[in-house]
Amino acid sequence: MSPISLPSSSFYNYTHKKKRIKYRDSSERARAKMVKMSFRCATSILLVLVLISIVSAKKSGDVTELQIGVKYKPKTCDIQAHKGDRVKVHYRGKLTDGSVFDSSFERGDPIEFELGSGQVIKGWDQGLLGMCIGEKRKLKIPAKLGYGEQGSPPTIPGGATLVFDTELVAVNGKTSDGGNADDSDL
Repeated sequence: MSPISLPSSSFYNYTHKKKRIKYRDSSERARAKMVKMSFRCATSILLVLVLISIVSAKKSGDVTELQIGVKYKPKTCDIQAHKGDRVKVHYRGKLTDGSVFDSSFERGDPIEFELGSGQVIKGWDQGLLGMCIGEKRKLKIPAKLGYGEQGSPPTIPGGATLVFDTELVAVNGKTSDGGNADDSDL
């Protein structure tokens, strides 16, 4: 089998048997090597950056969707929280590094609001639905359902995932013992 010859005016000559490119001079060969090395270097850098971002996201504990963990559920669940209900909730809010930014437990004063009406962050409006009085949940709330990219300075940085330990104390004034909740009961 004879080599295939291209006209001498072509940029390179290709031999079919060896599959090798022949350059006219060493500067063309050096340029080709540089392009090849640049491509390999750029690919390697991109791969390293992608791996670093994946590892750092997993280490930081950030989430992209609401995560609800039931930590305690009472044996009976006579009253559940629904959209439009007036609820009282104890909570401890933390960042993913474990630092506490707010806690009703320490104050001894649960927050009261209408569920699903936008009075609290979206992660709460969604994460507390269907909760029983006395139930305890851990909510991992992505920034998009929390305080977003702007955060809530100075305690909550922009883009922060929030972790809340919550306990439903009352729904529409009713507590787990069936009585009405007032401030002296809590």
